[in-house]
Parts: sequence; structure tokens; C-alpha cells
Amino acid sequence: MNIKHLGWCQFHSHHKKQNLVLDNNNVARVAAQYKNAYTIYVEEATVQATLSGKLFYELEGNFPAVGDWVTTNIQDGHYQITSILPRKNKFSRKAAGSKIKEQIVAANLDKVFVVMGLDYDLNLRRLERFVALIYESDCEPIIILNKSDVCLHAQKVIEGLHDTYPNISILATSATENQGITELKQHISEGITVAFVGSSGVGKSSLVNALLQEDVQKVQQVRKFRDRGQHTTTNREMFLLPNGGLLIDTPGIRELQLWSSSESIDQSFGEIESLSKQCFFRNCTHQNEPQCAIIEAIEQGQLDKKRLASYYKLQREVQYFEKSDDHKTKRDKKKRHKQLSKMIRKKMKLKYRD
Repeated sequence: MNIKHLGWCQFHSHHKKQNLVLDNNNVARVAAQYKNAYTIYVEEATVQATLSGKLFYELEGNFPAVGDWVTTNIQDGHYQITSILPRKNKFSRKAAGSKIKEQIVAANLDKVFVVMGLDYDLNLRRLERFVALIYESDCEPIIILNKSDVCLHAQKVIEGLHDTYPNISILATSATENQGITELKQHISEGITVAFVGSSGVGKSSLVNALLQEDVQKVQQVRKFRDRGQHTTTNREMFLLPNGGLLIDTPGIRELQLWSSSESIDQSFGEIESLSKQCFFRNCTHQNEPQCAIIEAIEQGQLDKKRLASYYKLQREVQYFEKSDDHKTKRDKKKRHKQLSKMIRKKMKLKYRD
């Protein structure tokens, strides 16, 4: 197994650090992240590693994520991570809680699979958020509708989603019945890195086991009285698939807040953007203006009113984050200015004393 089998591509070769000699002996990929340790793939094995003391303090909490490419050295037979190489991309969300902080779910991806269950888990509003975040990460989104064996109208659901997402592949699978697994494998070839994201209990771990052809991930039964899933996967982890692809399984995401730009939302809601260009007025607000293409589409049943409302909601959410970031930047600049002014005044006092 060489580093190309682990997903190394031209991007990483082009962006390697100029002052760092990279060879197959000191390049590794993060396969799992724990509290104070990492599992990494090196060319010859899967090993455990920790951060070097210097890197730990330099990163200031922005530690390597699953999928990251890192450099290592060996101290007393133990692997240490010495640096993180530039990321091709990253799939991020806003961290849970009131603080506006980015949480990197996985890095250096080619495709992201949104796994949703056909046993009452299909939530169109949550799906819109996932798709927007995937477009922001510059990855190819693919929708997986799992548990198709318990849904009598799976094909009808797929056709409805194809109308909304005409450019996204949509697959129906059943991990328990081994349905759709062959079609799923066709999207994961050698050296391609994919990630599974979705809520708890949608069957991500079962799909991982089906792709690996062995029971690696634990599987729990869904609580039937509410059809709510339980957390089976507790850590993000990367697996090497038999066909040479790489799969990152993630814990169920219950709180999904955007960490994206308006452009990714426009891409996710492509039909709304396309319709808005047909409005008579360029600055149409789509409220009560005459010859509004969006209002006409809603009246004719071509556009769901709820989807338009969701589009506005996500736009407001991103605008709020952008304003908060601007406020934080201004606050930090003001703080640095005060510190600099204080230091200058102190030096001036010492100068006049002398």
C-alpha cells in the first residue's frame, strides 16, 4: 500500500511545504482522532501517534481532523505528528453551543454521502442544510436513502428528490437486505475518500459493515416507539475498503448549524436562483411585486412554499454568522490596538525618565 492508495493526489504534492522534505517515510494520514491520541495510516502499517509538544502549542486547539495529511517522526519507537499539510477541503459545521466556532468533521474529501432513513427520518429541511454544507466543502454530494425495505413508496420519494436535486445522485439502499450496496460501491473507487454524514439511527454503521464485508462497526436497534436512532458511532474513523477506497464514518449529527457562505446556499437551492433571474425587477423581494417568477411558481405548484421559507432562513443564518465574524475581527483589532498603545506609552515613560 502506497500513499496514493491512501488518497494522496496532485494537490498535496503541489502544496507541500517548501522547507520540508516529504517522502513516503514521514507522510501519514489521520484515520481516527481520540482525546489525546490518533490512529494514523503510514505506508507500511496502521499505528498510534500523538502530537509533538511544539505542534500542540502552535495549533492552539486547531488539532488534526480525520482525513488530514500529516508529517511524523519517530521518537523512542513512538510516532509523533509534527505538522499538518494544507487541506484540499474540509467538511465543517458550527460547533454545538452558543459560541461561534468551527468544527471540522473531516478533511480532504472527494464525496460526502448524506444518509437518511426511509423509516420516518427523511427530513427535507435537514437535507437542505447538509447539501449546503457539502457544496461549501467543495465536495460532490450524494444522497443515500437507507432502509428502503421498510418503505412501500421509495421510488416515489426518489423521484420527488430528483425534481429538487436534479444534479445529485440519489441511491436507495437496505443494509440489512444487502440492497443497493453494489450501486453504492460504484461511487467509491481506489484512492477516493468519502464520508458518511447523517442523524443517529439511519444505518450508517450498517452500511459501513456492508461495504467492508465484515462487522467492524457496532449496530444498535432503533427505539421503535419514537423511531429515533441511538448513537452507535462515537468517534470519527476512516476505513480502508476492499476496493481501495477510503470511507469516513461519523457520529450522528443532531444539531446541524451552517458554517457556509451564501454562494453554497444558492448552489443548493439552484431552482430558486434560476427562477429569481426571470423576475421582472432585478431587486425583486418575491413578496408582492408584479411578474415575480417565484410567486408564479408557487401559485402553479412548481415550487414548495416551505422550501422558499427554508432558503430565506438559511440565508439569514449565514448573514448572522458573517456579521458576528466581522464583529469579532473588529473586537480583536481593537484589543491589539489597545495593547500596542499601552506598550508604546510604557516605552515613552521609560525614555523620558532616562
